Amino acid sequence: MKHGNRNKKFGRVRKVRTAFMRSLARSLARYGRIETTEARAKALRPFIERLVTHAKTGTIAARRHTSRRMGSVDGADLLFKNIGKKYEKRAGGYTRIVKTGFRKSDGAKRAVIEFV
Repeated sequence: MKHGNRNKKFGRVRKVRTAFMRSLARSLARYGRIETTEARAKALRPFIERLVTHAKTGTIAARRHTSRRMGSVDGADLLFKNIGKKYEKRAGGYTRIVKTGFRKSDGAKRAVIEFV
């Protein structure tokens, strides 16, 4: 049975999938909005929202956890300095996914994920 198996695999092994999510999260933290496929945006949303919730607390343990999940200290610093302070009073729902149509080459559904 596949109960509780909710993560998308994207045709990648675990290490590559983890690096892929880290890369998407760093790009979103750096630019505030990225355009990607709808499936990737939906997979990125819970990943980044948990990190923003940790960034709101501002503790050393949260900083270490966030830098470990982001794969670099630079990405964690972006979350703590800019984004964590911005959403200090917000209870959740830090990102928005807007569907933008289809990719011309293969018809994949495109979406923009951005911070609210």
